[in-house]
Amino acid sequence: MRPVDVADLAAGVRDGSRQHVARAITLLESSRPDHREQAAELLIAIADATGGAVRVGISGVPGAGKSTFIDAMGCRLVDRGSRVAVVAVDPSSRRTGGSILGDRTRMAALAAREEAFVRPSPSGRHLGGVARATRESMLVLEAAGYDVVIVETVGVGQNEIAVSEMVDTFLLLTLARAGDQLQGIKRGILELADVIAVNKADGDGEAPARVAARELAGAMRLMMPGPSVRRPPVLTCSAITGAGLDEVWAAVLEHREHLESQGSLEARRARQQQDWMWAMVDAHLQDAVRDSPSVHDRHADIERAVRAGELSAVDGCARILELFAADLTRARG
Repeated sequence: MRPVDVADLAAGVRDGSRQHVARAITLLESSRPDHREQAAELLIAIADATGGAVRVGISGVPGAGKSTFIDAMGCRLVDRGSRVAVVAVDPSSRRTGGSILGDRTRMAALAAREEAFVRPSPSGRHLGGVARATRESMLVLEAAGYDVVIVETVGVGQNEIAVSEMVDTFLLLTLARAGDQLQGIKRGILELADVIAVNKADGDGEAPARVAARELAGAMRLMMPGPSVRRPPVLTCSAITGAGLDEVWAAVLEHREHLESQGSLEARRARQQQDWMWAMVDAHLQDAVRDSPSVHDRHADIERAVRAGELSAVDGCARILELFAADLTRARG
């Protein structure tokens, strides 16, 4: 990566330069200590230009058509005058660290639009498949003038929690005929959802999608009883034909208006800032432990002993923390 001029980078981001936005996000994704310092400077420099976008997180089971849905919805929004940015988090291999980063291909129509920006991002080793830089990338994109920022996650477990804690509206995309419907109706993820959409409601799939939507709506009534409780609307749509997409986006905007009218949008974002702080603390501590000289020298032996059953995971953790503590003591002198 070329030497970073933070002031020039911030100015280019504010001007909406796609090249500068791409370089800024690359800087945010870097784990080099000097780059992390420069990334912090960049975020301070653009802070007053952030916060104006509609932030939407989209998750769902693999095969629900998330990327196709975002491609169709994004093009629709661009046609209506919006500038749309997508951060699509790709799963990284636990063995090699590599990732496919194929979302730009699956969102070819949107990626080709001048008013849109699609950025695939490797999830790395961070919990839930949401990259550490995702939150920061959203701020860069807002500062660049994108008024809709979408975060697409890999849809594999706890990433739904992570994305719901960084956006205004969490859209759960699901589909009919995904096996046992009870298996798909997980209380945890449904409690996180602000809008639910059953995709692929076209052709032979239209009737099953409507049945699945009724079942999900019934589940929400059981989970959230009482007339004063806001239940997420359950809609059907087709990313292929475009049917129902306008209604889904209207539901996203209605949820945001609901937050604003209740005065809770600002509170939600303030809470997210707090959560972000602790997430960064956790990430920095993990990096500090891994980079500690004694841990770096001995971790392979400890891991080998744990795999061989010579050490329990608890004992292995204790030894690593002991090594880290000893390094801290030596560093203090």
